[in-house]
Amino acid sequence: MLRRLYLSPVGYIISLVMNVVGIFTRPFMVYGYYCRPDKRFLRYTRISSSVKVLDANQFRVGDHCWIGHYSIIDASGGVTLGEGVQFGFLSAIFSHSSHASIRLLGKRYIDMPTEQRLGLERAPVKVGDYCFIGTGSILLPGTVLGKGCVVAVGSVVRGEFPDHSVIAGNPARRVGDTRKHDTPYINEPGIDETYFDPERLAELRRLQQQDNIESQTS
Repeated sequence: MLRRLYLSPVGYIISLVMNVVGIFTRPFMVYGYYCRPDKRFLRYTRISSSVKVLDANQFRVGDHCWIGHYSIIDASGGVTLGEGVQFGFLSAIFSHSSHASIRLLGKRYIDMPTEQRLGLERAPVKVGDYCFIGTGSILLPGTVLGKGCVVAVGSVVRGEFPDHSVIAGNPARRVGDTRKHDTPYINEPGIDETYFDPERLAELRRLQQQDNIESQTS
């Protein structure tokens, strides 16, 4: 029904109205988000009013997340964000690709039901707890990030990356470890109550002690 409406002469009016509204609407951060798959309200998650979520029924997100202005989440193939994930402005997640489908189907593409489109690729995207995705980055179908990762500004990411990876480039690759950046702060007051991964914090302290012993004996 909606497709017919958009393709009819009325569709031009709808498009005009939507574009005019867009001109006069400034984005703002919306506090709280209802996660449809889990049927729960996330009190501390903040998502910009300008963020576009496609197929929200397949968008699973943890609490304490933050998604900046003008980002897009294509959840048609399934998207899962862990707790505390942050996305910079103008970022994108794509869980489907139709580049082959439009060539294979040509002009019939628009008339074909989505599930019947030849060559359509779908693969879920998963982002672990407390990852930080830099402004302008793109996560492609099938991408899996472990917890505590950082994606550099403007990266184009596809593939699987382990916990605490620093990821950069186009195509993106692993260029470092976020634990290196955390180590100088692991003995700060109150860090035991706030650090997102207590087991990893204990590991970092053990490694630091070993390094201190080795430096004293060398």
